[in-house]
Amino acid sequence: MPHPEIPVRPDSAAPLRDFQISRRKFIQRVATLAALTGLPGWFVERQLLSAAEVPKVPAPNDRPGLALIGCGGMGSWDAVLASEFGDVIAVCDVDADHLAAAVQKFTVGGKAPAAFRDFRKALEHPGVHAIVNGTPDHWHTLVNLAAARAGKDVYAEKPLTLTVDEGRRVVDAVRKHRIVLQTGTQQRSNVRFRLACELTRNGRLGKLQRVEVFLPAGLREGPFPTAPVPAGLNWDFWQGQAPQTAYVQQRCHAYFRYWYDYSGGTVTDWGAHHNDIAYWGIGLLAPREVEAKALSEPIPGGYTAIADYELNYTYANGIALHVRSTRDDRIDGERLHPEGQHHGIRFVGTDGWIWVNRQEIKASDPELLKAPLPEKAVRLPVSDNHMGNFFDCIRSRQAPICDAETGHRSATMCHIGNIALRTGKKLVWDADREKFTGANAHEANRFLKRKMRKPYDYGFVD
Repeated sequence: MPHPEIPVRPDSAAPLRDFQISRRKFIQRVATLAALTGLPGWFVERQLLSAAEVPKVPAPNDRPGLALIGCGGMGSWDAVLASEFGDVIAVCDVDADHLAAAVQKFTVGGKAPAAFRDFRKALEHPGVHAIVNGTPDHWHTLVNLAAARAGKDVYAEKPLTLTVDEGRRVVDAVRKHRIVLQTGTQQRSNVRFRLACELTRNGRLGKLQRVEVFLPAGLREGPFPTAPVPAGLNWDFWQGQAPQTAYVQQRCHAYFRYWYDYSGGTVTDWGAHHNDIAYWGIGLLAPREVEAKALSEPIPGGYTAIADYELNYTYANGIALHVRSTRDDRIDGERLHPEGQHHGIRFVGTDGWIWVNRQEIKASDPELLKAPLPEKAVRLPVSDNHMGNFFDCIRSRQAPICDAETGHRSATMCHIGNIALRTGKKLVWDADREKFTGANAHEANRFLKRKMRKPYDYGFVD
């Protein structure tokens, strides 16, 4: 946040003594924040000055009407963040309990949001200007497409889509209808990740050789018994485009991400976050080759997404991206994360490495972080509040920090990794055509889209 005592321009007409006092306090604030965050002082100073240059003061009536679609834990939390910038006037869920909880949570001054069981009806609400899409992964695309066609801006939970083909459809719809879509990969609005990527992109590590991504392992459990559908849950609607099955508690709500019918395991869950940062730091559109190895097999009758795995991507210039699931808080015998979060990203170059996750950033040599970048260095787009950036872009109509194309390309990295994992084949990826080529392409390309169960196909939102 801007500090009220930081002079916006050092050459202002303020008396010299007042400027010196303000400058002294500014330096003290930089030192304090650097100590609290572990970030280098030069980077903190740049952050504060950048924030002070363009203060954002929305008008009192500048509060768009919002609809929350998908009122589970993540969706509700996203809507809480969004309610700082807009008013949640509608909520929608196919689970009556989730819907009732959301109505209660977002009732303000005795005024309750409108409640819907069908998101298409929520999009018809005349006061809704934007939506928060917190549905399970297999519903992301249809909700996003319907919102785009209705002219509603979207904060879309990650991964943006269930398949590569869906991603291109979403990007095309966003462009055609000129809406703003922010993908919920909020690490792009985290200063640690931006610093790591800027340093990497500017050659601080010498020639980048590889990027190591460590993801939490998935769940490997089962078999699971079927059970009666809970009262108030529209199980058919919840399943949507996925094959129809008997109700199993471990399929629904928080557990959906461990089934390929609805998601892609931790490859697309945390992978959507960390692979996005790898993509940002490498600065290239996509890898050229990918191969994978399952380190454990799903239990028959249980979760279908592979829980333990290795994915190896190779870029055309030789940079390697190695993705590994881990259940330990030590990697190769080295404790990289004293606070216990055993997943993150390590950029490795000829002159050293940088490790970053949500708790810390550190380097093989502290000087790699401490030395300021030159004035003409590559600067990455800046966002210090992911939800705030979305609303800034609603007003400006500019592209947000993680727009539809970026979200699609990051999700694609996860999707092609999962395809290599499921086929067990080494694959060659053509990023321009968004297809596999060469040996094994025919088998792999079958996974670029999935058969959609009627009526929950694209016609559902036409």
